[in-house]
Amino acid sequence: MKLGAFSISLAVKDIKASKTFYEHLGFSVFAGDLDKNYLIMKNESTLVGLFQGMFENNILTFNPGWDQDANTLEHYDDVRDIQKHLKSKDVAFASEIDAPDSGPASFVVLDPDGNAILIDQHI
Repeated sequence: MKLGAFSISLAVKDIKASKTFYEHLGFSVFAGDLDKNYLIMKNESTLVGLFQGMFENNILTFNPGWDQDANTLEHYDDVRDIQKHLKSKDVAFASEIDAPDSGPASFVVLDPDGNAILIDQHI
């Protein structure tokens, strides 16, 4: 299964302080909007999303159709196919896709310890 780009999405209390901290670790702003309280920080191929006030817990995130530079991949597994596969394996879902047959969509599954994994397709 091709899940695409991986990042960790962190629920932060102060996005400006978090931005500065991750810049000290060698990350730079890759995407996002500080005024909208979210940034995607990048250090080589490592992505860390900083989100203030958007969710309570940290989330593992995969973006089908994207590489680590947010370039569209020629071959990838559509998020709806991934959801169908996981449902056939009785994976626990926190949210499911309720969208058309193509295009952007997302769902959230929970691992055995309750950690959220967001599968978020943007294309």
